[in-house]
Amino acid sequence: MKAALVGTDGTLLHQARRATGRKRGPEAVVESILAFAAELRAYGEEHFGESAVAAGVAVPGIIDAENGVLLYASNLGWSNVPLRALLGERLGVPVALGHDVRTGGLAEGRIGAGRGTDRFLFVPLGTGIAGAIGIAGSIEAGAHGYAGEIGHLVVRPDGPHCSCGQRGCLETLASASAVTRAWAAASGDPEADAADCAKAVEAGDPRAEKVWLDAVDALAAGLVTALTLLDPSMLIIGGGLAEAGETLFTPLRAAVEERVTFQKLPHIVPAALGDTAGCLGAGLLAWDLLATEVSA
Repeated sequence: MKAALVGTDGTLLHQARRATGRKRGPEAVVESILAFAAELRAYGEEHFGESAVAAGVAVPGIIDAENGVLLYASNLGWSNVPLRALLGERLGVPVALGHDVRTGGLAEGRIGAGRGTDRFLFVPLGTGIAGAIGIAGSIEAGAHGYAGEIGHLVVRPDGPHCSCGQRGCLETLASASAVTRAWAAASGDPEADAADCAKAVEAGDPRAEKVWLDAVDALAAGLVTALTLLDPSMLIIGGGLAEAGETLFTPLRAAVEERVTFQKLPHIVPAALGDTAGCLGAGLLAWDLLATEVSA
């Protein structure tokens, strides 16, 4: 878990990390979050002279943000967990609940790589792939909380099976996990990962180049589908694969440019906030919640 104290303007005042722990049921994880939040509150009181006035929590899965419910999280095995109510009851402050990628996108859009951009798409390339659709300073969640799930665009209909039930989803081909699997097989080293593949590409290994360019080609296909639908002025790429820098961005920009026809080519830039984006975005959600309550 990553957590932070965030100022009204999105300034990162303090950050901390803690292992989630081995107990993975909702009650155990909520208790871990509460204990972590109590530490942050105490730190704020000691170092800044005041307590936190609201909390923002970002979690993976399908979120009903309006009602504060985690509807479904396959990697956690949770469904219909009323996280906002559980946390609000114990913390005694207003609580905002958000999707982890969308909160990261909110931060990148307001105070990161997309600052000042009216329309953007934030796509972190990690264990999976998701997206955050930025519109005029906010993130579009969709009618049911599913907006931005770009990782489940089918880009290779005869591709690998995906946990969602489809074949050839973008995240089965272009996520850090997908590159890790492909490079481990191509290199014959079961311990090799996506970062190793990027280093091998930089060293001129043709096997690595093939694995890397296959992933880049699939990613470009998914991104062009997304920009055809959304027409963003900027594509912000984050996550582990983006840490490869121009090893990723040079071929990716070329592959997207080659695929576009009538579409306007967006700026393709790396994310600016790294793995603090989720914490900062959760803090922004909390401030937005307070502003909404005051205006109401």
